Amino acid sequence: MKKALFIVFLFVGIATQAQDKKSKEKPQIVETACGECQFGMEGKGCDLAVRIDGKSYYVDGTTIHDHGDAHAEDGFCNAIRKASVTGTVENNRFKATSFTLVKK
Repeated sequence: MKKALFIVFLFVGIATQAQDKKSKEKPQIVETACGECQFGMEGKGCDLAVRIDGKSYYVDGTTIHDHGDAHAEDGFCNAIRKASVTGTVENNRFKATSFTLVKK
């Protein structure tokens, strides 16, 4: 019984720490656009990218089509925009946990 109780508390503690870590992520303002059209990245089509500290990364967790018409006058293929994002860079890609465009 004591072992079972200990294991339950252990899992609750781990889960609580993981949730706190995510909620403490600070949003950062980054440049965002089509990786190929605006950032000159290699690729196979129009895909969403962010530029952080001068380095460009394709984005996982949201797509270029989730934020309007990419080929509109202010779309990602024609303009570099700003976004408030949270996430991490993993395997040379930005894994977004949140992505919100900043109004001009």
